[in-house]
Amino acid sequence: MANSICYLSASELALRIRRGDLSPVDVVEAHLDRIADLDDEINAYVHVLEDRARSAAQRAEAAVEAGGQLGPLHGVPVAIKDLEDIAGTPTTCGSKPMADFIAAENSLVVDRLLEAGAIVLGKTNTPEYGHKGTTDNRLFGPTSTPFDTSNNAGGSSGGSAAAVAAGFAPVAQGSDGGGSVRIPSAFCGVLGIKPTYRRIARPNRPDAFTHTPFSQIGSHARTVRDTALLLDVLVGPHPRDPMVAPADGTDFLAATDRDIDDLSIAYSPNLGVYPVEEAVDKTVRDALSAFRQAGADVTTVDVAYGGRTREEIEEAWLSGFRVKFGALVENKLEDGIDYLGEDRSDVTPEFAAMAEAGAAMDAVDYKRADTIRTDVFLGIQDVFEEHDLLVAPTLAVESIANVSGTEASTVGPSEVAGEPVDPLIGWCLTYLFNLTGHPVANVPAGRTANGMPVGMQIAAPRFADGDALAASAAVERVRPWAHHYHNVWVASDTPPLRFTDCVGWESETLTLRVFIFEIDRVTAYVEWIDASVYQLLEACLSFVHSKQNAHTGLASPVSAGPSIHDSQIPSHCDEA
Repeated sequence: MANSICYLSASELALRIRRGDLSPVDVVEAHLDRIADLDDEINAYVHVLEDRARSAAQRAEAAVEAGGQLGPLHGVPVAIKDLEDIAGTPTTCGSKPMADFIAAENSLVVDRLLEAGAIVLGKTNTPEYGHKGTTDNRLFGPTSTPFDTSNNAGGSSGGSAAAVAAGFAPVAQGSDGGGSVRIPSAFCGVLGIKPTYRRIARPNRPDAFTHTPFSQIGSHARTVRDTALLLDVLVGPHPRDPMVAPADGTDFLAATDRDIDDLSIAYSPNLGVYPVEEAVDKTVRDALSAFRQAGADVTTVDVAYGGRTREEIEEAWLSGFRVKFGALVENKLEDGIDYLGEDRSDVTPEFAAMAEAGAAMDAVDYKRADTIRTDVFLGIQDVFEEHDLLVAPTLAVESIANVSGTEASTVGPSEVAGEPVDPLIGWCLTYLFNLTGHPVANVPAGRTANGMPVGMQIAAPRFADGDALAASAAVERVRPWAHHYHNVWVASDTPPLRFTDCVGWESETLTLRVFIFEIDRVTAYVEWIDASVYQLLEACLSFVHSKQNAHTGLASPVSAGPSIHDSQIPSHCDEA
């Protein structure tokens, strides 16, 4: 049963723990077992906090039995990116000179998760200080996407996204300064969101006023509802964050139930300036049908930025990151770390070069980048004057191969569709929205012929995060993706499931499917109206388990995520 627990959503885990159907001790143990068995191939976690997690689970179970008030994430495991502090544990930031640093206190995002009842399983991998779009560093090596462990998970929150896709945590925290939530979410086939800038408080130290580029706390989840649940927990001001946005009362969970038939959606195949591989372009175009099926209007648009080129926009973003890293290495001298001096041999070369360039940058040149940034912002705002949302590919490529070892050599391509690009970030259509501060979600759009997940960005006007969630949820209902996680790891304790036939009928208001399937040689017939494949299969497995308990030893409904194969769904069966 352990593997089936690991593919339950955070929302369902919280509900079943609250009802007493599941023990937080069992939930945590199942995830720790799965991490121990499988993470050597993924390298998602850099520090697993087994003892802490087990103790927290026992306290969570006692709280359930006592009948006290429980938080919205009570007993739910979470993973934390290794750029955030957990008191008494290492925060390495993926940097070899930081290997022995122990945090003195929790960061705000960790405190808010703990206050909601979550149980931290550990810290996840990141490139050095999150400086590039792949996850690889000289301390821990590369992190793989669970869909193909020869390929990278993306960065910089690659460990968090991979952990969620592999069933090592139902949800995970990330951060996004140039796409660092959305890039790995695309490569790992999960839902990732960068909310409106500073909607989630982040009282940074020593620089509380850091604002260029717009780096923001975000999250990774396997369902849109779980993403909304995390936002409900994390969003809100803090008195020690001078840049934080005030609370506006948005109900993120309610947004996931909204219809989108009143929304106008703009689609740009390349955000006006980016080359995109054909396989990615095709997958995203196919996914647009989900919006139309949900009743939204979809219009292809041209996006322009006052004549600015891709190279100019990229340089504007890089200038901000270079100065940020230049200041960081200067501050670290007080801690006895000399990144550009005696410790340089332990530092990722690209990170050192960015920090060096930032330290040498002229203040006027640095400020001049804000003129380009303004043109980018106005170009996106022009779209939002006519449309509610803007949809585009998340990445230009479907995968990036890992370079093994601990030299941190894994980077992206130097060319896409015949155009030269920067291997660090030039293949990402993500950093543009960090220049503007708009909320953006990465939604699984489908998979290429090679089986690799492709991400689709859904951007909204500032503070219209709820619209991005509503559209994401609509895609999930029409084109559910939960069944794709079976390709990550097939659950060894789940009986094989095979579709044998499907018949269906549709009208404008009703979808009816009769799925006929076999599980462990038992045939079942289930009728379902207006539901996702994920919900359907869960009901199917519940039925079969009620018949098969004595034989299989499984006693409760399990997620179908790890056990159904696309190839086993008959070609004449739509994905509901």
